Amino acid sequence: MSPFTYGPVELHLVGFGTGDPDPQAVGALRELVDSSLLRLLDLVVVSRSESGELTTQEPGEGPQDWGLGDLEPAETGLTGDEDIEELAASLEPGTSGLVVAFELVYARTLAQRLAAAGGSVLRTERIPAPVVNELLDAAAKE
Repeated sequence: MSPFTYGPVELHLVGFGTGDPDPQAVGALRELVDSSLLRLLDLVVVSRSESGELTTQEPGEGPQDWGLGDLEPAETGLTGDEDIEELAASLEPGTSGLVVAFELVYARTLAQRLAAAGGSVLRTERIPAPVVNELLDAAAKE
């Protein structure tokens, strides 16, 4: 079996309210990419006007760099229009965000080793960090 080029990919919509993408959030993404925990595959800036119209912008396409600077996706175009529209459906009028596709680099090794052993991940489910922390905090107080 040849090595996997990519591991599992996750799509996220990161919201920023009424302003541009927050430099701290972009910095956090940059740190994870620089540490090689994530590989940034695609990134699209999305904005919903007050009238509800959705606009998209790839980094480097428009006059603003959105604080992204040299944060370059490895595979632009991976996130399709349907993906963007589905994720951005929850974007409120007058707000903006980033649609981010990233590879979980550590999971590539796991996926490859499972496949080599004749196994596969059949299903995954993510529990959001705020929910996990809230549950564990409540359990610790009992």
